Formats: sequence, C-alpha cells, structure tokens
Amino acid sequence: MVSSEENESTVSDGIRYISYESESQMPGIMKLIQKDLSEPYSIYTYRYFIHNWPKLCFLAMDGEEMVGAIVCKLDVHKQINKRGYIAMLAVDERQRRRKIGSTLVLKSIRAMAEEDADEIVLETEITNKSALRLYENLGFVRDKRLFRYYLNGVDALRLKLWLK
Repeated sequence: MVSSEENESTVSDGIRYISYESESQMPGIMKLIQKDLSEPYSIYTYRYFIHNWPKLCFLAMDGEEMVGAIVCKLDVHKQINKRGYIAMLAVDERQRRRKIGSTLVLKSIRAMAEEDADEIVLETEITNKSALRLYENLGFVRDKRLFRYYLNGVDALRLKLWLK
C-alpha cells in the first residue's frame, strides 16, 4: 500500500494530483473517460492498463471529486526501445482550461522517463483540436495519420515524443 505522503504528489490551483491506489477508483476513472472518448472500452481494457501499470495512472481530484485521469503503459517496442503509451486522458468539461490535462500528461511523462522510456506515443482524433494543441504544446509531434482508425470512422493522428 502506498502511503498518502508518497501518493500525494502535488496541489495546483486547488487540484490535488494523486497516483492510482485501488480498484475502488475504477468506476470514477471509467465514468470520466467514457464521457470524452469515442471508443467504448470494457472494464477489462481499463484493468489491463491500470493493473499492469498502476504507477502510470494519475488522477486529478477537486476535493473528493475526480476531475481528471490519465492511463498509460510502458513496454518494449520491436525489441529495441522502451515505448510509453498514453492510452486515455480525460478532464471533466467543467474543469477544462485549468492546465489539469497538461499536468496529468507531464506527470505521466516524468514517470515514464524515470522508468527509462525512450519515447512516448498516443493517438487522438484528427478533429480533436484541443487535444492536438495540448500535446503539441508539450513537445509531441505528428508522426502518422491513421485512416478510419476509430469505430466512428474518424481518422487518428499518432503523436510521438522522443525522450532520448
């Protein structure tokens, strides 16, 4: 079990950023992410990421309310490099424009860098201008267009950030 001092990372603008602690947080994570993302993930998808890489899941809390979440993984890609992957990021729409998304992404980048990641990738809908702006402002670059990537038929852009 993680002590609250280790888990309690930072407080910024009244928002507390914590690491994932237990399965009891799963419903809040799922509720937040399902509102934003076009892909219908099952509980098993969430558990795959969060249970295998719990240190790469961060939550933004406003009091007792979860207002942001990021879910990532880190593994070896093509037997060459350690690749981080941002699978899911969501911020409550009422809490946007407070740098919550940027803070969550930066926390995950730092955590992956500490684990010797060489690069970090993600996909986002080509139409999601605010997500593209957020990631590009943090140094990600457009790597590849993925045609009709999402179930809704929208193209995706793969973005990449090189750490080494």
